[in-house]
Amino acid sequence: MMKKMLEEIGKVYPLTQKAPDRFAAAKVGPMKFTIVAYEAEGLGNVAMMAGTALGGLMKMDTLIVNPFDRDMPLFSYDRIHAMGNDTLLLELYDTRLDCSGDHPEITEIVRKYADLPDAPAPENWYDDIKLPQSVKKKFKKKLTARGNDFTFEYLAAFLKATQAAPECDRTEKKKAAAVYTEGLLSNGGPSTDQFVKVYGKDYTTELFRDVLFGTGE
Repeated sequence: MMKKMLEEIGKVYPLTQKAPDRFAAAKVGPMKFTIVAYEAEGLGNVAMMAGTALGGLMKMDTLIVNPFDRDMPLFSYDRIHAMGNDTLLLELYDTRLDCSGDHPEITEIVRKYADLPDAPAPENWYDDIKLPQSVKKKFKKKLTARGNDFTFEYLAAFLKATQAAPECDRTEKKKAAAVYTEGLLSNGGPSTDQFVKVYGKDYTTELFRDVLFGTGE
């Protein structure tokens, strides 16, 4: 799934894989992760984290697109397959320099797939910058194909919006995007807390700043 998503991104913004390092693999509880980061030419940082556990019976995938060259929100995809359930999160976080514009093309895709069951999302510190096109869905395996279609159409709409978005100063945009990265490190989150527990704050800080979100110096 994420391979196809990366291919779609690469059609618009050529991807260059960053040099592998000590963050290329990680283990949190039973979950083993493979982590890869890319520079998307003309866009920003793209990172994927693919996890498997219990011999493949549980899978957890994350794909993050953090635009630095276009004034667009951060895109985050999370997918969890476990115990016959498929949980899908498609989220946008407002890291823009100019926070005007509501991206109706993405809203239309969300409406198109309103039939997929919503799942409750607990309140969190980042809710104020989570855009209304953000969704959390939970459904059975029989709806996985429709969940995949939703994901690809949402991503396509996001990429189309990035092409129409104004170019921006990379340094200033990184500073704006870093607010979310630093917020995760300061306030925590489901994944953040687990990595800190296993690897400590320093490792997690480097992983988030330099690899997953690309907002480090």
